[in-house]
Formats: sequence, structure tokens, C-alpha cells
Amino acid sequence: MPRWLPDLAGAWVFYSVLPAWPWPAPTFQRIARFAPWIGLLIGALQGLLWIGLSRLGWPAVACAPCVVALGIQLSGGLHHDGLIDTADGLGAPADRRLEAMKDSRVGASGVLALAMVLLLQMGALVQLDAQAPVALCLAAFWGRVSPLWAMARFDYLRADGTAGFHRHHGQPLQDGIPAVLALVVLALLIAPMQLLIGAPVAVLLATVLGLKLGGHTGDSYGATLVLTEVFTLLLLALLIPAS
Repeated sequence: MPRWLPDLAGAWVFYSVLPAWPWPAPTFQRIARFAPWIGLLIGALQGLLWIGLSRLGWPAVACAPCVVALGIQLSGGLHHDGLIDTADGLGAPADRRLEAMKDSRVGASGVLALAMVLLLQMGALVQLDAQAPVALCLAAFWGRVSPLWAMARFDYLRADGTAGFHRHHGQPLQDGIPAVLALVVLALLIAPMQLLIGAPVAVLLATVLGLKLGGHTGDSYGATLVLTEVFTLLLLALLIPAS
């Protein structure tokens, strides 16, 4: 059995609510490297839903909230929870940011951030229309590359944080290999400009948040993922006119 296969099984369990594999038993030490693959799967399922609803005569404005809801459901809301907590932290004084992020209560900053993200995501999808299925795959892929950059470049801020294992077990150069392999395959199907437009978004957002917080937490990993998805969709909507 390939040594990486249990980590892929672990990524499937950790990053989605899809049924666990019967074999092999999952391991979780280096699952982040396979998150972009899970993202492609989630994006593909969203794209299939968009296509199915479109063939039933649903307009883009009706398809958009359905596929956004499906993406949140398939990921268990894990990343959007991180977005809310990170926004609450950024809305607090600098010396209380980590405390605010850990607080289970949702603040105004978190609610506003979630609302704006959902509205922007749906607006971009409506504009993309028939191009939305491909865009969903690319956004979900680059969204999950962004935390890899954060893990490689920034310290983990919580000594007792549950996401610290990503940083502890990570091997930055090797952990990028699955994403590169996916890009090689996608390059056979998608124009280079469209394919790579999310790369600078992923790096920039992970870097900006890391500098703002002085490092990263599990919550900010989720925030970088969601924000990268949204801004990748917006850029694709600008680049690819609806057809």
C-alpha cells in the first residue's frame, strides 16, 4: 500500500462529510497536502448540481445559493466557522485577538464577514453562469492551496490549538506535490490564465492574514480558504464573460 494513501483517506474524512473509506484506516499527520484534491471533488459536485439545475430550467440566480449551500454542507461548515472567528478576532484589539477568536460567541464582525462572503460568492456565480461549474472547481482548489502557504510560511499561534499538527508534521516542499500534480492534469483541460488566476490570490491572502495576526491558527486557515475561494470566483467572473 502506498504510504500516502492513509493520509488521503484522512483528508477525505477531515475535510468533507462524505462517507469514510472502508480501507485503509485514515491517518491525519499530513492530510493538508491532499486538501486541494478534496477541494476539486467538492467543486466538481457543486458543478454537477449547477449543471443539473440548469438543465431543469433554473436560472443562475436560483442555482447560485444552492451550490453555495452544498459546498458548505459538504465541508461541514468547518472553514466558514474559521472565517467567522477570524473576523471577530480582527475586530478586537490586537492584544485580545486570539481570545476573541476562541470565544464561542459570534460577534458582529463575524456575521458581517460571512454575509459579505456569501453575497460576493453568489454574485460571482450568477455572472459566470454557464462557466460556473469550472470556476467552482478552480476556486475550491486554490482555496485549499492557500492554507498550505500559510502553514509553510507562518508560525502557528496556539500552543494548545487543535490544528497545530498541520504545522508540526508538515513538509512544505513535499506537501505541494499533490497540488502540482493536479495542476498538470488541469492544464490539459483549462486555459492557463483561468487555471492560474487563483495562485496569487491564495498566496496574497494567506500572507496578509498571517502578517495581520502575527501567524496563523486553525481559524485563520479556514478564513484564508474561504476568502481565496471568493476572490478567485470574482476574478474569474471578470475574466470570463457569462455565456
